Formats: sequence, C-alpha cells, structure tokens
Amino acid sequence: MTYLQGLVLDWGGVLTTDLHSSMSAWADAEDVDLEQFGAVMRKWLGQEGEVESWVNPVHALERGEIEVPDFEIRLAQGLTERLGKPIDPSGLLQRLFAHFTHAHDMTGLVRRAKAAGIRTALLSNSWGNTYPDHLFDGMFDVVVISGEVGMRKPEERIYAYTLDKLGLPAHECAFVDDLRHNVDAAVALGMVGIHHERYEATAAEIDALYGIKLS
Repeated sequence: MTYLQGLVLDWGGVLTTDLHSSMSAWADAEDVDLEQFGAVMRKWLGQEGEVESWVNPVHALERGEIEVPDFEIRLAQGLTERLGKPIDPSGLLQRLFAHFTHAHDMTGLVRRAKAAGIRTALLSNSWGNTYPDHLFDGMFDVVVISGEVGMRKPEERIYAYTLDKLGLPAHECAFVDDLRHNVDAAVALGMVGIHHERYEATAAEIDALYGIKLS
C-alpha cells in the first residue's frame, strides 16, 4: 500500500478551538446575537459561504484586497443595522480572535507528522489576524496565508500554489479543514480530503492514510 507524503491543514477550527464555540464566546462578550452576525455574513457570502455576491468584503479581506480597519467598519455597520445598537469597529477582529485558543492535540499531531518525515503545510484564509509564529515554529515546511498571496480557499489556484511549494502532487497529500466546501475543492483537485470535526476522528484517519501511529 502506498501512503501519503504531504499533510496540509487549515488554522481556524482545526489548529484552534472550533469556530462555533469561539464565535459564541465572542458574541457573548460583545453582546451580539450570533444569528444576526450570521445574517450579515450570509448577505455577503451567500448561503453556502462560497458564492460571490455583488459586494463581498469577506472575500476581499481574505485576498488582502482591503485593509482590516475598512472591513471592521463595514462589519460594525452591518451589525449595527441588524442589532439596532452601535457596535464599535475599532479592534473588532482582534477582539474576535482573542476567543480562539490553540488545539494542542492537533498541534502535537502535526509536529509528530513532520518529525516522521511527512511534508506539512498551513493553508489559511486570513481575516487580517496574526498567527502564533512561536507556536508554529518548526511545524510547517510551507505556510500559505490567503491575504499574503492574493488567493483564498476554495479557489483551485491556492491549493495548486500550496502543492507547488510543497513539491508534491495532489494525490500524495491530504487536506484538513473544518469547512466542507474547502475540503470538496481540495478533493476536486485530486487531494485526499478530511473534514475535521473532532480530534479523535481526524487523527484516526490520518494514522490510516500515512501508515504511522501519529495520534
């Protein structure tokens, strides 16, 4: 049996706490109705989170086409209209990402994979957030941040760009993400897709795909 050689992972929701609990903590701290936040996102993104709309600040932010303060103003305006109360745009995303904590079980798995000779890559759609370089030091052979390369998941070109940086063909790599449409795009390119929901299931699948006990 031929095992995989490369492992590509998302950041938020894979190497951090899950998106729902993190966003819920932020919403509670900001006194924001999470359903109304979702309504603003759906207006921009489309129902599936991947459909381009007539104006899409999220996609523009992820590609690095607009600056964080501009996005924060737009998001605060959208929430203010929905909630009927003012939302402070200054530092809004910083306050949001403060509620994301590291998933140390997944971090440990990636470190063990790299130590075993597996090529590793981080592939993340950035919302202008900073990444914990001190934690990721030595974890990845390749780091691809959407805002730095002007591409975003689930665009085919960002997966191809990451594979080129890794020096591996798609069929020799697995891609791990907590959003199904991002996984589906990787599979369409020929990668093995892992839809991450909980550590135990993801780790077991990785063990089987790489033929090594990494869990």
